[in-house]
Amino acid sequence: MKSLIVEDDQISSQVLEKMISRYGSSDVAADGQKALDLFRQALESGRPYDLVFMDIMIPEIDGLQTVLAMRQLETSRALSLSQRVKVIMTSALDDPRTIMKALYESDASSYLVKPIRMQAVEAELRALKLVS
Repeated sequence: MKSLIVEDDQISSQVLEKMISRYGSSDVAADGQKALDLFRQALESGRPYDLVFMDIMIPEIDGLQTVLAMRQLETSRALSLSQRVKVIMTSALDDPRTIMKALYESDASSYLVKPIRMQAVEAELRALKLVS
């Protein structure tokens, strides 16, 4: 599994990277523009990401807008729903409005509230059928 972790807090990105390291490789971006650049490069190389962990509040382009831009890139390449990257939004915000906005407006696959626990990550990976 190839993953992209988009997180501006270095410790949080390292923790996530360690959590999913047994499932495959990860790239890390600290802002939305870098994430889009990496995402575009992965698509162009024919080795797209299987999973993106996206923090909502990141510099340059916020997480919601970054996911929307990723979805537009996928649409421009005529990727089917099954070919699209799975996106797990991450945030310390756990209010229903923010969660609904992340899931429905940005078309994320799921949402995890920080601090993120390994059990929650594994449950999401199974739910998204990325691991068995």
